[in-house]
Amino acid sequence: MERTIYREIPATGALWAVAALLIAFIAGAAASVIYVEHHGHIATGMNNQVVWGIPHVFAIFLIVAASGALNGASIASVFGQAPYKPIARLSAVLAMSLLIGGLAVLVLDLGRPDRLLVAMTTYNFSSIFAWNIYLYTGFLAVVATYLAVQMSRVDYAYVRGVGTVAFLWRLALTTGTGSIFGWLVARPGYDAAIMAPLFIAMSFSFGLAVFILVLVTLFRISGRKVGGALCHRLGGLLGIFAATVLYFTAVQHLTALYAAKHAGFERFILLEGGHFTWMFWLLQVVVGGLIPIALIYVPRMRNNPAEPILASILVIIGGLAQIYVIVVGGQAYPMDIFPGYEASSSFFDGEVARYSPTLPEFALGLGGVALALLAVGLAAKILRILPTNLLDANLPAND
Repeated sequence: MERTIYREIPATGALWAVAALLIAFIAGAAASVIYVEHHGHIATGMNNQVVWGIPHVFAIFLIVAASGALNGASIASVFGQAPYKPIARLSAVLAMSLLIGGLAVLVLDLGRPDRLLVAMTTYNFSSIFAWNIYLYTGFLAVVATYLAVQMSRVDYAYVRGVGTVAFLWRLALTTGTGSIFGWLVARPGYDAAIMAPLFIAMSFSFGLAVFILVLVTLFRISGRKVGGALCHRLGGLLGIFAATVLYFTAVQHLTALYAAKHAGFERFILLEGGHFTWMFWLLQVVVGGLIPIALIYVPRMRNNPAEPILASILVIIGGLAQIYVIVVGGQAYPMDIFPGYEASSSFFDGEVARYSPTLPEFALGLGGVALALLAVGLAAKILRILPTNLLDANLPAND
């Protein structure tokens, strides 16, 4: 077994090609922001009924995945699993980068990003949105400290202590994000306490899927090798987390079906919602849940070295679909403004809202993803966060 050595990734042609592609997406997002700022939100598919569109889907996915990207570091330091220690630094960097990318999309989708200073200095503490400002900024500070102690020559007890704080903070962050929807009692598709644990499970699954893809990509770009043992460890965890997401999703809908006031929304999502129903069953449940679990646990499939990578891609596709169904589907279904009565007016009361996302919205969302990935690549280029060898023989064993 070799000693674990961390080195910056070299500036290869593949690295420059990926960087140029990411910068192109970021430039497209900047052009989108300028275009929407000039023409107004009428240039998007959003309207008075659907005010959170595709940019929010990407932003929430990135924020939720940021918490889960810390899985590797948490398993190494908090739970004492030595084989995960070599990837702990990358785990922390990816967590911060994904959160920054998600927050950038949120800020630029507000319509008046210049008023961010007002949101940062004037708080309404009866609003969950105000709480999340502290959760997001606190997460960045805690994880940055966590990365610093990992890269310094301090006693490992300090690393474990800061890692425990980071682990608890990530749970609070995802609870706050899920509570944004769980506490919106006016929307029958949101009003549910199960949203908080559901978002925690989603964060574990989506974040780990992103981490696997980023880890493999960075190692291939830098000409380094990853052993099958670590990939299969991560793939096994991904299967558990994907199954957990399916479990909490089932609990969410079964609980809502039991409550009469949510029956209409459940019928809409599960049976009569058009593309929302198709996205729920096909993309979210089958593509993002059942197929990745089969890839990981069916004996004929799990021995394939590409299994964790394919499973991660499918989990991400299913995750984006799940957030779309929650965010956009929850807004498209009409609110019951006058319970027990039918409401109809020229303002589309009682009607399912229509929403067709436009190119500027996709450009902004993809720009946030590109910003997060570029930040990870830049960090790997200037900081020693990647080990030079992750082959099976070089993984540390548990004591």
